[in-house]
Amino acid sequence: MEGLDKIKNLIADSIKVKQDLLSKQAIVEATEASASAWVECLKNDGKILFCGNGGSAADAQHLAAELSGRFYHDRTPLFAEALHVNTSYLTAVANDYSYDEIYSRMIIAKGRKGDVLVGISTSGNSKNVVLALEEAKSRGMITIGMTGDGGGKMKNVCDILLNVPSNDTPRIQECHILLGHIICQLTEERLFNL
Repeated sequence: MEGLDKIKNLIADSIKVKQDLLSKQAIVEATEASASAWVECLKNDGKILFCGNGGSAADAQHLAAELSGRFYHDRTPLFAEALHVNTSYLTAVANDYSYDEIYSRMIIAKGRKGDVLVGISTSGNSKNVVLALEEAKSRGMITIGMTGDGGGKMKNVCDILLNVPSNDTPRIQECHILLGHIICQLTEERLFNL
């Protein structure tokens, strides 16, 4: 029975963080602001770029695929890309410069004024993500951060901050994908009048 109780407790923990998320008006408003920023960017032929490490990189790639492929509806593909998917570039820059620069150098190459960069880090302190957000901000891009409770260093370089009210990495990541899916749905509906 101990294993079953553990499973139920973990599910309850996940639900509690989502209930906390629901009660934070600032996060609800930041989710709306993120959807509005994505729609505005894409209406102006811009790009939505994502970056993160580990599980956050997986979330970045997942959300980019929801936009560039489809979410609920068959529709025109949207320009969205996770910046880590070119492994030759990633390993070359990490080797020749530093892992800290893998995303900021890609922002120099691809980022343009009006584009959006979504940086994902549960701590908010991933140096390569922070540097990418700083570079994006200097280029007039909209910067959106998905973090845990405190926001870390990312809170100072993000135009919009989605800081999940938790310090538990798996629970934060579960909420990041929830919020990301909501923003994808709103973006798709608004762009295509669905």
